Amino acid sequence: MRRSGHLSVVVLVTVLLLAVAGTAVAQHQQVLDGIAAIVDDDIILISEVSQGAYLLAMQLGIDPTRQTSEFEKLKKETLDNLITQKVLLTEAEAETVKVDENQVNQLLDQQMQGLLQQLGSEKKIEEYFGQPVSKVRRSYREEIENNLKIRNLQQQKFADLKVNRREVEEFFATHKDSLPSLRESVNISHILIQVKPSAEADQQAFELAQKLRKRILAGEDFATLAKQYSQDPGSASRGGELGFMSRGDFVPEFETAAFALDPGQVSDIVKTRFGYHIIQCIDKRGDKINVRHILIPVPVLAKDEQAALKKITEIRKEIVEGGKSFEEMAKKYSDDETTKEQGGLLGWFEMDKFSETAQEFRAVAETLKVGEVSAPFKTKYGYHILRMNARQEARPLSLEKDWDKIEAMALEMKRRKKFKEWVDQLKKRIYIEVKEM
Repeated sequence: MRRSGHLSVVVLVTVLLLAVAGTAVAQHQQVLDGIAAIVDDDIILISEVSQGAYLLAMQLGIDPTRQTSEFEKLKKETLDNLITQKVLLTEAEAETVKVDENQVNQLLDQQMQGLLQQLGSEKKIEEYFGQPVSKVRRSYREEIENNLKIRNLQQQKFADLKVNRREVEEFFATHKDSLPSLRESVNISHILIQVKPSAEADQQAFELAQKLRKRILAGEDFATLAKQYSQDPGSASRGGELGFMSRGDFVPEFETAAFALDPGQVSDIVKTRFGYHIIQCIDKRGDKINVRHILIPVPVLAKDEQAALKKITEIRKEIVEGGKSFEEMAKKYSDDETTKEQGGLLGWFEMDKFSETAQEFRAVAETLKVGEVSAPFKTKYGYHILRMNARQEARPLSLEKDWDKIEAMALEMKRRKKFKEWVDQLKKRIYIEVKEM
């Protein structure tokens, strides 16, 4: 989906299933592990290649047991991609490329939330991947950090690359027959009001957590109370036990409290976006800890829904009848932190390419004329109003009307070419040994 502006993290979440080992792969393979390749001081395991190839085969609808030649090609492609990734990570380390920890945490939370929404519960996540949520989260964190390092390295090397007018014209002349036509697209903005628990519901949850903590400190068994009261479906049946985990496996507030505990010690009440927690440290081994917890979420009541709907309705009335600026109202009231500073701008979207998580947006966008503001509508994120900023009918690309888009395509092709040449040069000076698999 081609777009401009900022994609809303809150509204339009695309979940990318990273190459994490799990039952979805393990059901189709028996791997005798070994080394597939050596890159500098790092290794690529045969299991990594197999897991990546099986996931790719699943996505492409290829049966590895019947389409053996196609699957062998996927394994080679996967190995080549893993070698390229290792080469780039080696170079990123040499260039001391850094990543923003806040960005890593934000993307990690976004992807774990997306998984939770897609699969339904932490238990389902564990069944799908065949491992605890903590390990899935750890694999995602490592993958995100690596991808950000590689992206930052690319930007560092090719940020100043440009294309001149002649290059754009030559690109269009060469590729115009194969360039995609512009699809029907819309430019939209929105304001989001989340349905938030009331102060009364928050206080009730906090008071229950307090009572449970007092009972634990008075001598009652933590695990028994966790089975009775905790609403974490992934751990309640195990007495709240999470298993050994490392830093980065938890949300920040939970992690800070958990790692501060000594074995046997019980935390104060800890609040995260999931609710209120009581944490008990079971054991510590080096930089890993095993804890159990009780989760008391803050419930959303019917009156909280009504309050959110009333607020978004009043905001729309101020815009439509009161002449207030949509942008200013978005900056003042929207709960979408990724778009509010841009006045709620979501940017351009092709009508037939809205993600599955944004079908409500497409249904509303189809009814709006340019300049119109929709009636309030609900998604799983809360209540929204949508404004139609512009529409673009389907048509072929032309230099006259679409110079910026064609220039961006020409620049992207040039970047890919320069990037490949650069990677090929890196591969010549970094030690690479491919083993027989």
